[in-house]
Amino acid sequence: MTINHHPSDETLLRLATGALGAGPALVIRVHLEGCSVCRERLTRFEAVGGTIIDEMRLAPLAADLFGRTMERLESMPSTLVTEPGPRKQPDLGIELPHAMRHCEIGPWRWLGPGFKWSKVKIAGSPHAKVMMLKGKAGLYLPAHGHTGMEFMQILSGSLSDERSQYFPGDLDEADDEVNHRPVVGEKSDCVCLAALEGDTRLHGFLGRLLRPIVGF
Repeated sequence: MTINHHPSDETLLRLATGALGAGPALVIRVHLEGCSVCRERLTRFEAVGGTIIDEMRLAPLAADLFGRTMERLESMPSTLVTEPGPRKQPDLGIELPHAMRHCEIGPWRWLGPGFKWSKVKIAGSPHAKVMMLKGKAGLYLPAHGHTGMEFMQILSGSLSDERSQYFPGDLDEADDEVNHRPVVGEKSDCVCLAALEGDTRLHGFLGRLLRPIVGF
């Protein structure tokens, strides 16, 4: 699989420093599963961050910090955690990325002829704006823009817009200056994972109709 579209350096740096929100971070980690190039780039950013931390002056710790920490650990109930294995999402026929193993995938909801969406919930981040989208082959998606960054990872099928074509493994970043109307490729349905830092600006009558349904 050839990947032609990757997260920006700024996005990977935000991920390395913990400054990227839970929703976008999930989408980027899904991309990293299939992209060795970006995994190497992330490693370099993490190394830079580690160097900065090593050079920082250490803050003094309370004398009883270790003891209090051990007491809290001993008081916690012991539970056996089983790592979830790969699973298939109904109606998709594809294996969900490993990075989504702890996510709750909501029911598929109608957005228009040949177009569905499903809300993705991330444990501990109830306000993350994450969703899966599924469009029929040849479908024109609603024209829209964004009030912040949108991160979209193609899981299967393909999309295209005025800027480029996107195939499985590709990640698209769209900022608040991008206004587009993606089109699903003719050969197969398209499934993608998307996260927003702001809101979607859906244009036209259809946009005004769909905004209350999606909610962001």
